[in-house]
Amino acid sequence: MLAKLPDTVAGLRSGADALTAAYRAQLRSRTYRTASLNAHPAPEIVPVVTSDGARLRVHAYGPEQGDVIVLIHGWSCCIEYWNPQINELSGEYRVVAYDQRGHGESQPGTRPFGADQLADDLSAVLDAALRPGQRAILVGHSMGGMTIQAWARHYPEQVARRAAAVLLATTAARQIPARAKVIPLISDLVPAPVWVAQTVFGAPVPLPGLAAARMLFASRIMGPDCSADEVDFGLSIVRSCRPTARGAVARELATLDLGSSAAAITVPTSVIAGEYDKLLPPVHSLEIADLLAESGSLDRVATLPTGHLVNIEAAGEFNAEIRRLVAVAAGRGVVAS
Repeated sequence: MLAKLPDTVAGLRSGADALTAAYRAQLRSRTYRTASLNAHPAPEIVPVVTSDGARLRVHAYGPEQGDVIVLIHGWSCCIEYWNPQINELSGEYRVVAYDQRGHGESQPGTRPFGADQLADDLSAVLDAALRPGQRAILVGHSMGGMTIQAWARHYPEQVARRAAAVLLATTAARQIPARAKVIPLISDLVPAPVWVAQTVFGAPVPLPGLAAARMLFASRIMGPDCSADEVDFGLSIVRSCRPTARGAVARELATLDLGSSAAAITVPTSVIAGEYDKLLPPVHSLEIADLLAESGSLDRVATLPTGHLVNIEAAGEFNAEIRRLVAVAAGRGVVAS
């Protein structure tokens, strides 16, 4: 009986995920007064299956011959998290985005979360999305930035071959719970122990959409100047994540240590921090920028007046930085069309 318990638990979780799939999809596809937050109506499906058989949801937008931008989202997010970038940039560029495994509509597969898994999944997406000899601007937010660092460390031979430039946004490499200021009262006073972070963020329970949840989300995750639409959008994206995936990944992120992996990024790299980011405070980004400066790959470092969701809260500046990186890469002759 006990031997069958893991299979029983997995079956229950799978059933719960199936029952809530339509609701989670509705959260991802909500419409807002702010048009840039609404989902792009015509994605192209890029089929990707990982080495362990997990099907990843991968979308491409824009002209097939355009310079390629690959968007890699963070913990609890999905493709739609990038709506402000997809809507703005896909008229000119080939924009590719994917749901990290277990997030959005991507399957969890059989592999446990970890740096190797993040690296392998990104490699699989690049293999499917890029033509031979083609390079992309890689844009990673939060866990997406960690994904790029892990990929560079595990696949150093792919960096110059697959990446034209990199943008790392409000991300980190290590010591996530020790530096976070996101847990009310506790982390405001002292660094939260790993077990506290794993308990608070690792609980596999649905997130409410009540007014109190909105207020907490706005005050702990976003900056002081965020709009009501931006709060609603960000919270809906996070609520659309499977609770089981959100909890499992959070528990492992609490101990993730990528060390000096950023030093393996050998192409022009921009680093953006959020001045009011309580989840991954600017110290993380500045630490990564120092590594890149030492290795000679740092192109720019900036701190914007936002919270953690910098590409939503400062979409204009963020999109302009992506465009600038495309130009930087083109000037070096490394963007293939």
